[in-house]
Amino acid sequence: MKPADLVKKLRRDAAVDPAALDRGKEMLMAAIRREVEPSRRPTIVPQLPYEDIRAALAFLERAFGFREIPTSRRVSAEGVIGHSMVEYGDGVIGIGTQGAHGARSPKSAGAASQYISVYIEDVDAHYQRALAAGARIASEPRQHSAGYRSYEALDPEGHRWRFHSMREL
Repeated sequence: MKPADLVKKLRRDAAVDPAALDRGKEMLMAAIRREVEPSRRPTIVPQLPYEDIRAALAFLERAFGFREIPTSRRVSAEGVIGHSMVEYGDGVIGIGTQGAHGARSPKSAGAASQYISVYIEDVDAHYQRALAAGARIASEPRQHSAGYRSYEALDPEGHRWRFHSMREL
C-alpha cells in the first residue's frame, strides 16, 4: 500500500481506535522507506580515478547533476577523501584515488581510456548546466539520425562523459 493511502486508512482507523495509530506507525515508516530508498543498488559499479576527489565530487554535482552517496565516503585520519560514490538516476559510479588498483586519471595518464554514457531527460538543458559550470565541451549537442540527441563533455581531469536523451534506450 502506498504511504498516502496508508495514512488515510490510519486516520480512519484511529477515529475508532486511537491505538491503531501506534500500531500503524511502523507499517507507515516501512512504506515510506520502500518508496524513498532504492530496493537494491546496481551490481556493476565503474570506478573512476581522480587526483583530487573532493574537487571531482563538487564538479560532478555542479556540472552534471550527480549526487554523492554520503554513506559511501571514506576519509583518512588526515581528512583526505579516499573513495566515494555518486549517483544519477539508477546509476552509481565510484570515485577513487589516483593510482588505486593501477588506474590513472586521464590528467596524469595523458589520455582517456574510456567514456561514461549517461541517459538524461533534456540534453539541451543539461548541456547549458555543464557549460555554465565550466565543463569542457568535446562535442556540441546534436541530433542523431536514430532520433536521439547527445553531447560530450570532459571533466577537469579529462574523463569523457557522453550525455544522451532517454529516447535512445
